[in-house]
Amino acid sequence: MAQALKRLPLISRAFKSGELSYSKVRSLTRVAQPANEAALVDFALRNPARHVAEHCRELRMGAPSSAGIAERAWASRSLRLRRDAERDTVSVTVELPLEAGDLLEKALDKARDDECLEIPDVVDTSWSTRQADAFVTMLEEYLQGSRKAGAGSSDNYLVTIHVDQSALAGDVGRSSVPITTAKRLCCDGKAVVLTETQEGEPLSIGRKSRIVPKSIGRAVRARDRNTCRFPGCRNHRFLDIHHVEHWSAGGATALDNLMLLCTKHHTLVHEGRFRVDRDFRDNWAFYRPDGIAVPACGYHARDLVDEDLGERMNKPFAHPPRGGLLSAVEKLVNEPPPPGYLH
Repeated sequence: MAQALKRLPLISRAFKSGELSYSKVRSLTRVAQPANEAALVDFALRNPARHVAEHCRELRMGAPSSAGIAERAWASRSLRLRRDAERDTVSVTVELPLEAGDLLEKALDKARDDECLEIPDVVDTSWSTRQADAFVTMLEEYLQGSRKAGAGSSDNYLVTIHVDQSALAGDVGRSSVPITTAKRLCCDGKAVVLTETQEGEPLSIGRKSRIVPKSIGRAVRARDRNTCRFPGCRNHRFLDIHHVEHWSAGGATALDNLMLLCTKHHTLVHEGRFRVDRDFRDNWAFYRPDGIAVPACGYHARDLVDEDLGERMNKPFAHPPRGGLLSAVEKLVNEPPPPGYLH
């Protein structure tokens, strides 16, 4: 980093003045060149360190030199089984390249969802237990032959690789995996083109149709990381695409008017009188029927009841019922969140 700063005056000055933090400069110096230094500094000043690190990582992956990264990841793949006779268990440790790991994650999601549909009570078990059951289901179906021939074509289980067309053409561009890996996957995989600006401006078909096209649906899932947007919810299953401003009320079928909500929270927004609106930072925020914002960390159903609210408002107020939708949502919110994946 110190050596790189000698030939990067813009980054060096911003670092010296305190405009750029150490973590941002560390990420920038890995990809910065005199030709792209100004653009990178401008991006870093407008985005948090996490986004800067991801942006720089994608630039590294889009360069031809990323072939070495792909080779090392492929060479280090491994699977180990360790038997614990005392506990009567087997531990499985798997190390895979990123694209293969995403494939494993999607396969586990499908196996887990199929099992939940067949055995509804399994939803009450912990997330890690369901993952283990899904892993065993995958093994059983492989040995017996798939029970659902032709299943799995849903976009819910589509592994998405983001890569710039310019990077595929051998020029400068970003990629979420080493560019050589992306080219290999494009040889025999289904390529879906999503057109965006450099700043990631959304796709839109305006008011042409209420139905969300697959291309925009994929963009929504990629932006929301296939996770429910309701505060405190980390559900990756049974997700619906919700028009924030409903189509019948003049809302457009555009990425900035769409978000992912799980079935429970989607129902809560429509039938539960919750609403979604922009806050003072122009971010989407959720509001209870009484107008109070839902905290970013989520809530418990019991928090929705304020016994003194009617008196303070000087008018009667009907609290949401404790049972029904709110109880179902509370069970989802109280469930321990799954570990975060490194994408």
